[in-house]
Amino acid sequence: MSPVKATESMPLDEQDNDSVLAKLGPGLITGAADDDPSGIATYSQAGAQFGFNMLWTILLTYPLMCGIQIVSARIGRVSGHGLATNIARHYPKALLYFIIGSLLVANCINIGADLAAMGEATKLLLGGQAKWYAIVFGIASVLLQVFIPYQSYVRVLKWLTLALLAYVATVFVVRIPWGEVVVSTFVPQISLKPKYITTIVAVFGTTISPYLFFWQASQEVEELRAKPNETALLKAPSQAIRSMKRINIDTFIGMGFSNMVAFCIMLTTAATLHMHGHTDIQSSAQAASALKPIAGEFAFLLFSLGIIGTGLLAIPVLAGSSAYAIAGSFKWKNSLEHKPADARGFYAVIAISTVIGVILSLSNVDPIKALFWSAVINGIISVPVMVIMMLMAAKPEVMGQFVISRRLKALGWLATAMMAIAVLAMFFTL
Repeated sequence: MSPVKATESMPLDEQDNDSVLAKLGPGLITGAADDDPSGIATYSQAGAQFGFNMLWTILLTYPLMCGIQIVSARIGRVSGHGLATNIARHYPKALLYFIIGSLLVANCINIGADLAAMGEATKLLLGGQAKWYAIVFGIASVLLQVFIPYQSYVRVLKWLTLALLAYVATVFVVRIPWGEVVVSTFVPQISLKPKYITTIVAVFGTTISPYLFFWQASQEVEELRAKPNETALLKAPSQAIRSMKRINIDTFIGMGFSNMVAFCIMLTTAATLHMHGHTDIQSSAQAASALKPIAGEFAFLLFSLGIIGTGLLAIPVLAGSSAYAIAGSFKWKNSLEHKPADARGFYAVIAISTVIGVILSLSNVDPIKALFWSAVINGIISVPVMVIMMLMAAKPEVMGQFVISRRLKALGWLATAMMAIAVLAMFFTL
């Protein structure tokens, strides 16, 4: 039976009448977490260095990101297991350990870079020492994940996504030459110079990241555990129409939100920093600081608050995705709904990942080099993870009658191919 016929045969009364807002959850949080302080630094660098001539990349990243994130969400919703558990069941252990080991290293580096950026942004606003702010943010993140049940915690994360609106608001407080923006977005002047190619690779690597795959699939499983009437589609195929529709809406809106914010960050820095000759931006906090004399106090304030808010959202996702991957690999209990005593290994990974990130944020490691190597590691593992995801999503052994359609398969493989090209380009420009 084809996947289309399988879902079309489900009874229509299984569809619900929830509002669009009620359908938002894993996809929205995943998309918002993609615009972490590290991502903000990358998008700021792109806008500052190349002006409006990097905006076109968002036209590509949005559909590709939607495709691969829908695939990860469906694997979780259909099988009732996260990516790591499914990889452990169907692929060699050596491949699994390579992937989760690389993911853990990349996520810890990313957490460290994000905490450092949050500390610097808070210092810009309040004064004091950045390292103490970084420590406080790290501790707060661990405590929230360990001691707040999933249903309550996910509401906190949903509210934190509003922090990203700071970057949308910033667009309205700076002067934008909209005619030039439209031309550059749809008819860009593409360069083959190494710096330009490297920046494209950085944008793709920042936008399409392995930790997002693991997080969204695991959050679909968390939703099943949190709602007594929800069951993995392999066991309850009658829930398919409603579930697939929700995943699509959630993911399209979440990734749309993510890419809109990325576009706004590039647009703001291009219209201010680039136009005033500030082309060498080394961090998100530096971008915020450079905005102050050019775009004014309000733009600076919005940009700085956005760094802190997005960091508070992203750090739990980074640490959580590591915990889901490792716990799923070793068949440990893995849920934010569990109490700490019932899932010690899972919460230990969250705590240890964050502590390592705090230590890195306090070290003398160059934050730009840290981000660079995080991007390199993410690039190395993103392609094999995407290949495995696409193969699993087409396997009846994993997906039953809900193997992905030809259209989604084409979009997912296109995203995989684009990431492979980006990674190859990255190594050629090292």
